[in-house]
Amino acid sequence: MSEARANGSKGQIMAALRRSLKREQPAPEERRLLEERLAQPQAGLIPARGQRGHAAQLDLLEEMLTELSATVARLDDAAEVPQAVADYLKSENLPPRLRLAPRDDLRALPWDSQPLLEVAEGSAQETDPTAVTGAFAGIAETGTLVMASGPEAPITLNFLPENHIVVLRASDVVGAYEEAWTRLRARFGSGAMPRAVNMITGPSRTGDIEQTILLGAHGPRRLHVLLIEDAEQPAAAD
Repeated sequence: MSEARANGSKGQIMAALRRSLKREQPAPEERRLLEERLAQPQAGLIPARGQRGHAAQLDLLEEMLTELSATVARLDDAAEVPQAVADYLKSENLPPRLRLAPRDDLRALPWDSQPLLEVAEGSAQETDPTAVTGAFAGIAETGTLVMASGPEAPITLNFLPENHIVVLRASDVVGAYEEAWTRLRARFGSGAMPRAVNMITGPSRTGDIEQTILLGAHGPRRLHVLLIEDAEQPAAAD
């Protein structure tokens, strides 16, 4: 779809919403106030667990992920990732095949050290059993992974394979949601957010009418996080 056509479709949708809400375009003063609020967003209340020191945030993130039926392995160096991936697949009796997000940092890892692994790059295919991706951030408050879409982060990798392995650097772990959104605005700039931002909190799950939990209903049934304890500290929130 061309940009002009996309903008036209967006305009039609917004016009339909305004008609249904019986609202017209905001007055100039109202628009100015709205734009000021968007330019200087105010953080909401942050619970105490989101205000812990960074080392405690890492422990909290692992605790929350474990409660959500995910698993976590802590690594001292990114070079350990291929071995950790191979070990995880073997422990879960999964095929030694994976689809890798086309990120330079993941591509540069020593995958050749694991000759039994079949590594392909790009968007997920229906036959891919496992995806290995990075993450924009991890939120300790709830054990949530923030995934920002882009050429190096195809969104299909987050949902199509039954098994999702996420490589997360400790320096990208924050305490609360507000800090993650501040990082997104700082990284991409005003009016240039990613096409999609996915918040992943544990493996996919659903409950039937009897409240029986079923994993993997709408996405991966397994979520494994490789937390790299790099020395770099996260950037301070504005």
